[in-house]
Amino acid sequence: MSEPTQNIWLAKLAAWTHDPAEKALVLLRDPAGHEGGTVRELQQTLFPSGIGSLAAHVKRADHWASAADRPQFPRDSKDGRYAAWTQVRFSESPTLIHPLSGTAYPLRKLEIEAAHIKAASTAHFKGLIERDANGQPDIRKTALAFWRFGPEIDTDGLRALWQLLPADTRIPDHTIWTHLDLSAAFASSFAADESANPALLSMSFGPVQDFIAQARTTSDLWAGSHLLSRIAWQGLKVICERLGPDAVIFPQLRGVPLVDLWLRDEVGIHADRFAQCEWAKDSNRTDANPLFAAALPNKLVAIVPAAQARELAEAVTRAVRDFVRDTAAAMLADLLEAAGITNNPELPCHSQLAAQLDGFPEVHWAVVPFAPLVEERTGEVPNTTELKNASSPFFGDGGFLASPAWQRLSRPLDLEGTQFYRPNAGVLYPAIYELLDRLAASAKSVRTAPQRPNGGEQGYRCDLTGEAEWLTHDRAHLTIPKGERKQAPTLWNLAAERRPGISRKDEHLSALAMLKRLWPSWFVKQELGESFGIDTQRFVISTHTLAISTSLERWLAAGAPVDKGARELLDKARAPGSERAALPRRLVRTLYRGKEFDDDQRTLARALPALMERDASDDPEARNDTADLAFKLLGGKPEAYYALILLDGDKMGAWISGTDDAVQIKTRTTFHPQIRERMKAHFTRTEHQDYLDAPRAVSPSRHMAISSALNAFALTLAQDIVENRCKGKLIYAGGDDVMALVAVDDLLACLSLLRAAYGGLPVTDTLRDTLGVDLTRPTELRLGGGHAVLDGKLLRLMGERATASAGAVIAHHSAPLGAVLRSLRQAEKRAKNRGGRDAFSITLLKRGGGATELTLPWRLADAPTLDDSPMQALAALTRLFAGDDTSRKAAYVTQGWLPHLPSAAQMPREELQALVTRNLTYQIKRQSAGDPVAQAQAPLLADKLASVAFHPRLGDTSPAETVRDVLAVAEFLARESRALKDR
Repeated sequence: MSEPTQNIWLAKLAAWTHDPAEKALVLLRDPAGHEGGTVRELQQTLFPSGIGSLAAHVKRADHWASAADRPQFPRDSKDGRYAAWTQVRFSESPTLIHPLSGTAYPLRKLEIEAAHIKAASTAHFKGLIERDANGQPDIRKTALAFWRFGPEIDTDGLRALWQLLPADTRIPDHTIWTHLDLSAAFASSFAADESANPALLSMSFGPVQDFIAQARTTSDLWAGSHLLSRIAWQGLKVICERLGPDAVIFPQLRGVPLVDLWLRDEVGIHADRFAQCEWAKDSNRTDANPLFAAALPNKLVAIVPAAQARELAEAVTRAVRDFVRDTAAAMLADLLEAAGITNNPELPCHSQLAAQLDGFPEVHWAVVPFAPLVEERTGEVPNTTELKNASSPFFGDGGFLASPAWQRLSRPLDLEGTQFYRPNAGVLYPAIYELLDRLAASAKSVRTAPQRPNGGEQGYRCDLTGEAEWLTHDRAHLTIPKGERKQAPTLWNLAAERRPGISRKDEHLSALAMLKRLWPSWFVKQELGESFGIDTQRFVISTHTLAISTSLERWLAAGAPVDKGARELLDKARAPGSERAALPRRLVRTLYRGKEFDDDQRTLARALPALMERDASDDPEARNDTADLAFKLLGGKPEAYYALILLDGDKMGAWISGTDDAVQIKTRTTFHPQIRERMKAHFTRTEHQDYLDAPRAVSPSRHMAISSALNAFALTLAQDIVENRCKGKLIYAGGDDVMALVAVDDLLACLSLLRAAYGGLPVTDTLRDTLGVDLTRPTELRLGGGHAVLDGKLLRLMGERATASAGAVIAHHSAPLGAVLRSLRQAEKRAKNRGGRDAFSITLLKRGGGATELTLPWRLADAPTLDDSPMQALAALTRLFAGDDTSRKAAYVTQGWLPHLPSAAQMPREELQALVTRNLTYQIKRQSAGDPVAQAQAPLLADKLASVAFHPRLGDTSPAETVRDVLAVAEFLARESRALKDR
């Protein structure tokens, strides 16, 4: 390792040991001071000879990180540096503040002795030291081990709190880990730059939506999103290898499986450290493994040495494009081998591949250095003249430099006896970031992809994308029309004939489409298998299997009776060549739980969807023997509909930039409640109040908190909800967006749980029972207060103020996936536009034609839960209509009189709402005469539905249309094959 490189990792490790992780727990309790325990022991072990001139970089990095993350703390000039009123004893008054919502969470008083905490922390970090062959600390590996496993401690009484310990007990809205990460990032950039000048680097990769949307199968959807995530990691890895993963502010990389795999198998950190990670467990060898999650977004922000920024951006660009080109070339070689064609470099497919992948992915980047935009001056506020000049084309006289926070800090520091700490350049992180954000947006508006004259191609186009020629070994084949090429000896036909499964029958693909289509098997076999020795299996659940899983679950709940007809199905299932279907994970868990079901029942459950699909007819009126036997086995017509969900976080750009009032919190809310109260007596001037009431400035810790929350949602909760709580299959979860397939009877539960999990909203017993969802199996899930606890693990989420919108489509399993996807994206856009965000929109596509579109807000006001919400009303009506003694006729009759309601001009809105409530109550009661529970619920449900329909937030939709569409969706979901009544 060269000396400059060694200095980067020395500075990083020294920054990681400048403050003890347990600082909040021992501050004001330990006579040795917070630097007298773990810090001293680690520094003596790691740096017995000291770190020389790097110490100045570490000290400066600490100061910059503190300034970037913490509001400047006003103090009275008579108080001295450590006034008693500014001190918080965290052990006696432990409080955490959610960094995104500003909600304060008082904790129980801590009973752990400071000496015990110090000993546990010291042992923890000493155990993370990686040593070389001579037994000496390996600086690079140790720094990376500290970064990855420092926040995870296995000590009773500390496990959950450890990862959320604050860096500053007075301002407990950011953790010690974000402070150490940021200090290490600044320190390594100082050490790696001759001028000790850091810069912010932003990079993005694309295109995203178009690439994912070009799909014919659910496997294509997953492949597109996962491949983009893998491409993003290839770029991120360049930064991680040179500067460490802590240099990446967004996305947060700690705990991301691909990063863990790099740390273990390429960096060489001891494998035992990863043994308890979900991705590394031997029991997790299916596509439920987190390695299959598309967890990384297409954008990154990193702190890098300014002098290296351009070269680093260019290296990232080369890395991602080389990865795409090399992977595609290897896939093409495999395809040629499968087709029995000699891999000659002169074959047309090679030049096609090179041309079609030229400039893919698109890469856009921008860099903003701190100097010369910010000039630090000894004893004075930094000079921001150059920063203001650079920012003025974008912000004019606005931006952070015009904010109350900077206006206060940039003036003389004394204000009638009150002083602020002199700010360093770190406090200008918000101004540097907002300039970077605008520059990055400008960079993306410039198209850099190469343009080929006349498209550069003349042959027939790819069957999947319709944009580029399909790959061929003989250009003459490109003139054969699609309908005539079935028997032609094309590359694709030969490969499919000789190696079934390598591609779909009769399908001819371009380079990008080939990448997507072959990526699933390539990732399993080459990336995980050959490269890392991880043996996994991937299961593709078809839309037909997902639809019929509703009926299969009801059959299992009834004891899975096996009659004479079932024996015939078993014979078919066990015949040579018969296939087994991949079932939703929740159904598999039920099927193989204990000895409840025997081998015959398990075989039937797994074989039935495949048998029905094999013997299906395109004629919806046609019957066949298998369908008749399935009808008898399942006690009715098998469910034919499934649902597709797309959920997307609202205003994510505003959350990251902090530019929208709806996502901002006041500076005063970030202080410990004790400090807030004491400030009232010390600071009463208008200038003080303006500073404290100003929005909390954007900070690195905010960006880290957002990314960490999205990781928790995407990597952990989304899959648990979709596949453990519901009969679903997660297609992708890339931070704030989720796409999933789900059985139609689980649609409302899945939507509701995903929305609650995104912000950490509590799921009350009432809502849980209405949805018919189990939050205790296979592991307990608790949500609330902007957090989640899953199987005992605490996860911080986006917080109650964060919202998400969702689109959903209910479709017949035989409907073309492309059309369903278009409807899905339209539904998601409707939720954001017509629904005004924080809304959901359901499209019901009936096979016989026609569509119902229902768009409702998640909450009618800023309610803390989804209780008494439009979704709960929809679920309650569905459950009511599913009852044995309630007729769904109530929905049809009501839809008959709704068009004849008086208009708003004919009757006051309040009277019209009361009229609708009375009529709904009457119809529900009339159609549920034999059900006393339904009779009692009728007035409440009618009032709830009318309240939703007439709420001002639905002002653009007539109340009659809302009632009609709610009833239509509820009635459809309540039909016998998919009813909630048995759950």
